[in-house]
Amino acid sequence: QVQLVESGGGLVQAGGSLRISCAASVANYAMGWFRQAPGKEREFVALITWAGFRINYADSVTGRFTISRDNAKKMVYLQMNSLKPENTAVYYCAASLNGPSRISNDYAYWGQGTQVTVSA
Repeated sequence: QVQLVESGGGLVQAGGSLRISCAASVANYAMGWFRQAPGKEREFVALITWAGFRINYADSVTGRFTISRDNAKKMVYLQMNSLKPENTAVYYCAASLNGPSRISNDYAYWGQGTQVTVSA
């Protein structure tokens, strides 16, 4: 069983930065970050392959967010810069058994989420 624990969420002003983290019980999976805002469906944010050679972002965060991982520490990070109020959501990390994907159903394991709130 893969366990994922997110941390680092909080309240930040628009234009600010925040780094959220995901502690995983394994290191050899493609990992993704997704988010879900109130009343909206869960959406893809970023993904990274297990070796970190392939990275992909949602268009809405490209150039502002950076995904990274440290396999020795079994950690995945999402650095979020130039945050906007519309980035407010619960952010989830997820592990994929089938390689990198932008589709949430392709991820078998999920963390409990961490709340990110961006004030105007």
